[in-house]
Amino acid sequence: MNLHYLMLFLHIAGVTVWVGGMFFAYVCLRPVAASQLEPPARLTLWRGVFARFFPAVWVSVLAILGSGLAMMLAVGMKAAPIYWHMMFGIGLVMMLIFMHVFFAPWRRLQRAVDAADWPAGGAALGQIRKLVALNTTLGFINIAVATLGHLLANG
Repeated sequence: MNLHYLMLFLHIAGVTVWVGGMFFAYVCLRPVAASQLEPPARLTLWRGVFARFFPAVWVSVLAILGSGLAMMLAVGMKAAPIYWHMMFGIGLVMMLIFMHVFFAPWRRLQRAVDAADWPAGGAALGQIRKLVALNTTLGFINIAVATLGHLLANG
């Protein structure tokens, strides 16, 4: 098997899990949870959802970063098309946003739910919601760059 295809599979699988998971959480789960659950139940639900989703995001981030770098290094950083560099830059911003979510508002949400501090939990969840919206948008921009970027390179 050509190593390039394995790296491409890992890359696309990681993006699918991460961006697809954010889309589902933001567009499908969030509105229903907000309209049907009181804050204690809603915040407890999100604590459980993120506890299951975030480990998958860490694996996805490692797969995306590792496979992307491997593919870029295989052709040479200078020889990689401009849109690959664009994807790399956007992806790094997304990863930094995720790390901020994980190490700051997610930790605050965990502590707030554990302490039944619903106002603090709501504030933390609000921060996560905004950052997930931003990362979902960046994810779709990156998918557009990945699929349409060759038009930039080929005119």
